[in-house]
Amino acid sequence: MSTEEFANLPRHVAIIMDGNGRWAKKRFLPRYAGHPAGVESVRQAVQLCTDLGIEVLTLFAFSSENWRRPQQEVGLLMELFIKVLDQEAEKLHRRNVRLKIIGDRSAFSSKLQDYITRSEALTKNNTGLQLIIAANYGGRWDIVQATQKLAVQVQKGLLNPQDITSEHLNQMTSLADVPEPDLFIRTGGEQRISNFLLWQLAYTEFYFTDTLWPDFKRDAFKLALNSFASRQRRFGQTGEQVEKSK
Repeated sequence: MSTEEFANLPRHVAIIMDGNGRWAKKRFLPRYAGHPAGVESVRQAVQLCTDLGIEVLTLFAFSSENWRRPQQEVGLLMELFIKVLDQEAEKLHRRNVRLKIIGDRSAFSSKLQDYITRSEALTKNNTGLQLIIAANYGGRWDIVQATQKLAVQVQKGLLNPQDITSEHLNQMTSLADVPEPDLFIRTGGEQRISNFLLWQLAYTEFYFTDTLWPDFKRDAFKLALNSFASRQRRFGQTGEQVEKSK
């Protein structure tokens, strides 16, 4: 597959992988059964991004609000996280994918934290797709922790409050080292961003689909990419200005 299939490709795609539980329920399976089924969609998304040369793929795996779910489901999700890291990290490494986990890791078990650290270390020097997994992540948390870092700099006399810019804050966020998302996808029919990348999605193109995440395979992803390619991104300019600058 070549990039010529698409008129324009995003550098960074961010996805809320929604609908696992409903996928399972439709098949008269326990809610949790949808999560392992969704792993194959992750594999296909990673492969498609790699094939097309997309630089960054960020996946919302577990929000800071998901702890409110039934305790058994949360426990099984944590076990699945460990299992996937154990099974997939080496495969990602062989495909030159760099893995990064963002979010507050302190709530995770020491075993899970160890798997995260080892997986990141294994792939840290890879130069292909950067795969970012948001786990125990929230957009508000991201902004707060960035603000706290800036406050420390002010406290140390390294920065004056009146000199703080949006760029200063951006450099303290979890995605400071990658371009902002060009395309945001949410599967499962809901049309909200649910505390995901609140700072980073300011100029991102949104794409919502009723397709449940376990069914969001390559062809469904391509539809989202084609939708993105058909849009004119103006960033505050007029359409005429954008056309003239091409």
